Amino acid sequence: MTLVSVFNTHPRYKVQNSVFRKLAQSVFAREGTRTAKCSVIFVNDKRMVELNATYLRHNYTTDVLSFPLHNPGEPLEGEVYVNIDQARRQARKFKATYKAELARLVIHGALHLLGYDDSTERNKKRMSRLEDRYLLLLD
Repeated sequence: MTLVSVFNTHPRYKVQNSVFRKLAQSVFAREGTRTAKCSVIFVNDKRMVELNATYLRHNYTTDVLSFPLHNPGEPLEGEVYVNIDQARRQARKFKATYKAELARLVIHGALHLLGYDDSTERNKKRMSRLEDRYLLLLD
């Protein structure tokens, strides 16, 4: 069973929780993960800077952070933090819709929880192709 919870802590912008919950569930299912527990938390720049500084020692904002909470061999469990402010800026920059950019970040975070890595150019391209494929699931 896959349980995805969505929380919005942004003080100004709200999202449709059910859309992103279903999207994350679909990504996990299509990647062959039948048991998962994931929280997707939408935050603002300020909170993302705090998270980035605390856990990665980076004193700047970013678009998405994923935190796996499971050990190897255990069912997937983790948290995905999506920065709404950064998603809005990136949507304008990439000429994408705001909803599509949020979806791409949710997908990207879910893929990281699944073990995908984007530290090399080859792996970045692989993740980007998967993101494009899973964006087609967006209602």
